[in-house]
Amino acid sequence: MASLVQRLYRIFVPPEPPKVKAEVEGSSNQPIKFGILGAANIAPPALIIPAKSHSEVIVYAVAARDLQKAQKFAKKHGISKVYGGSNGYQQLLDDPEIDAIYNPLPNGLHFEWTMKALLAGKHVLCEKPFANTAEEVRQMFDLAEKKELVLLEAFHYRFHPAIQRVKSILESGELGKIKSVDAKLTAPAGAIKPSDIRFDLALGGGSMMDMGCYTMNCIRYLTSSNPTSVVSATALPLKSANVNETKIDRAMTATLALPNDVIASLEVDLAMPWEFFPPKLFKVWVEIKCEGGELELLNFVLPTLYHSIKVSNKAGGTTTKRVEKIYKFADAHLDDPSKALGEDWWLTYRYQLEAFVDKLKGRTPQTWVTREDSIANLQWIENVYEKAGLGSRPKSNYVLPVE
Repeated sequence: MASLVQRLYRIFVPPEPPKVKAEVEGSSNQPIKFGILGAANIAPPALIIPAKSHSEVIVYAVAARDLQKAQKFAKKHGISKVYGGSNGYQQLLDDPEIDAIYNPLPNGLHFEWTMKALLAGKHVLCEKPFANTAEEVRQMFDLAEKKELVLLEAFHYRFHPAIQRVKSILESGELGKIKSVDAKLTAPAGAIKPSDIRFDLALGGGSMMDMGCYTMNCIRYLTSSNPTSVVSATALPLKSANVNETKIDRAMTATLALPNDVIASLEVDLAMPWEFFPPKLFKVWVEIKCEGGELELLNFVLPTLYHSIKVSNKAGGTTTKRVEKIYKFADAHLDDPSKALGEDWWLTYRYQLEAFVDKLKGRTPQTWVTREDSIANLQWIENVYEKAGLGSRPKSNYVLPVE
């Protein structure tokens, strides 16, 4: 408990980072100035708090449709520049002081405003899922590559040493061939209001988009493969709604076939009914069964708060068990100590920010989420929706201007 309290304190009151010495304009030593599109609730943990402990980052500006909301947000978080009104987003993109954009807008707006940010010459860190369709993701990367800009889908958990340690155990062969993977991510009933944008089809809503993007990504990452088919998919509606009419899934379960006879299952729910015997308010874990044992990672999404890696090895007819907790790369059994990145209080988002800045500065990030990875993830989300009979989320009406 004491270590958890200490980590929480460090997260919200991080040590003051060393200041970057100001060099001539255009120097690689200049801090990266971020602009935020929307005064979103996710922005503080995803960017503002991590930036406090990164000497090369300044959260410089925020824009919101409601100017007063933007001003209040900026005052609360110490952001110097504010844009608002119907043209506020574009004004932020046109600000020559801004180097990179963080896009935490609703899913259905990711494509339009990421494309506009790239057209404005800005690097983009965009929340997941990247867009409503895989084709939109292809267009986003095509433009980023054409403009020679950095574009990253914010799968923050992938940058933390806990999930990377799990993958290294699986790849080591210690537990033998993977047989099955089961990933679950749910929220308790009442935590998300029915009026939430997650239930708005026009904005790319649905549990498979919101939580399912994590479970699909986790399955693909740990198996180092894409599914070969969606065996089954079942969507549940919000309350008494007809899911075939609304096309909005409160919950989704799916079974996937993967190469080498691996079977994967996922379960996501934005309003999981409370379970009292035994008590269970939410699910957030991934379980992997192998020929020579089993592995479970509890809390793969936010491991900084708490997690455990439970390994059961059945080699030689005797079962041995151990529990690992990996909060920084120094604890991750690395062969090269020079790669011991991070602190035990670093959020997944802080590790992600480190990688994003490294990429912008021309350094090699510890890990990355590639173009191919992002496209494939959304394609298989679409495939699950197709199997469930709901179809893909509506594509954006935004059309790239003809040059």
